[in-house]
Amino acid sequence: MFVKCSSYGKFMFLTGLLVAVPLLVLPFYPQEYPYAPAFYLPAIGSVALGLLVCFLHKGEDDVSDEWQSSMQRSSLTVLFAWGWGVWVGAAPFVFHARLNWVQAIFESVSGWTTTGLSVLDVTVTPHIFLFHRSFMQFCGGLGFILMMMLLVQGKQSMNLYNAEGHPDKLKPNLRKTAQAIGLMYGGFLIAGTVAYVVSGMDVFGALCHAMCALSTGGFSTKLNSIGEYASLPIEAVTVVLMLIGTTNFAVLQLIVTGKWKQAGNVSELRFMFLLLVVFVPIVAFALIQNLGMSLGEGFRRALFDTASALSTTGYSSMSYATWPPLAIGILILMMLVGGGIGSTAGGLKLSRVYILLRAVWQNIQKRFLPARSVQTSFYCKAQGRVMIDTPLVADTLGFVGSYMILFIVGTLLMTITAQCTLTEAMFEYASALGTVGLSIGLTGPATNSATLLIEMAGMILGRLEIFIVLIGVYSGCRAIRRRFAK
Repeated sequence: MFVKCSSYGKFMFLTGLLVAVPLLVLPFYPQEYPYAPAFYLPAIGSVALGLLVCFLHKGEDDVSDEWQSSMQRSSLTVLFAWGWGVWVGAAPFVFHARLNWVQAIFESVSGWTTTGLSVLDVTVTPHIFLFHRSFMQFCGGLGFILMMMLLVQGKQSMNLYNAEGHPDKLKPNLRKTAQAIGLMYGGFLIAGTVAYVVSGMDVFGALCHAMCALSTGGFSTKLNSIGEYASLPIEAVTVVLMLIGTTNFAVLQLIVTGKWKQAGNVSELRFMFLLLVVFVPIVAFALIQNLGMSLGEGFRRALFDTASALSTTGYSSMSYATWPPLAIGILILMMLVGGGIGSTAGGLKLSRVYILLRAVWQNIQKRFLPARSVQTSFYCKAQGRVMIDTPLVADTLGFVGSYMILFIVGTLLMTITAQCTLTEAMFEYASALGTVGLSIGLTGPATNSATLLIEMAGMILGRLEIFIVLIGVYSGCRAIRRRFAK
């Protein structure tokens, strides 16, 4: 039935199932049974509507042979899937009057996009809602398309897979690719949860933090994030999970299958560790000099928070209120760079920044070489070497330019709505656009709706990589115009 039904119906059905999963927490916390309707009502509604759409539209969505039309249709479908997920995911927060609709949608957007900025007071939030937030991030790390492909596929599957921002196929068959990613993701979740428990964390906290660290999400069950545990083993486990989550799934497969030499040659992975090697000592010495930390504590704080920013996870080890401007500036830079393409991370992506820097260096070199000399640059992916040619550089520049324009506009709007300094606005909006979740203190239960809306726009554009959103909105407007024209 589901193979031949509308993609919209499939996503509505799947979203209903995902929103019902937090009900599994109730046997462990029976005092929270009164909150059950907040989850099973939207879940049942979404499943029922999904089945109705499948019944009314038994044939799968039309697929055009024209690439542009197909891409537009896929982008619109992806945008619908995420929009529906955000709407249904927000419902539990509203049903028990814990958040208003703007706050609830913000929390849902932050969850599904794996951002981690929050307006909830976790100290008084029931376990079922804390699990709901964490589970949204865990599923959002994979994405709705990949989640659906673990269950069922259709004719549009490949177009949708590419449209959601998954560049690599790990296996010749798309279903096997989804299964391979799902198995790795699930395996790392189990290993991370066990590691947290061994390190001294309770089982519920271990599961929630493992889901959020692996998805580079950053929601925590503690008010002061990972820093509240004040535990070196817990911080070490978190760093490892964050780096796993920010690594391309294709590279992870090389590592899991023992092809470490091939994985070590991947430019993106080498670049990530280079950034950490360069910037962690700078942040550490800034903290040591300005905050009077010891050498060990300075490097411990610097490694954790720099890795959190670069991986776009958003866990923090301490408040940033007293951090020196140099350290804050480096965190902003790391949040803009982001993690690996084809991973759960956000930001510009390591590969794009690497390609851009190689192109800049090649341009500089060209000015010192004879006019007729020919230069050829390559970068290494999990599948092999790829030439850095003019079209690739143009695509990279187009995305980086669009991203930076959004960052500048969003930052300026934040200074107006949040009445904050430019540095604070840059930090907070870099966190939203990069789906990071680190906060300098602007986002919380008292944050005004205008600021939350600006951050939500940044989170969605950042998670779906800008052009998918623009193409989807354009396709939707075009479809509406055609409908009314008839």
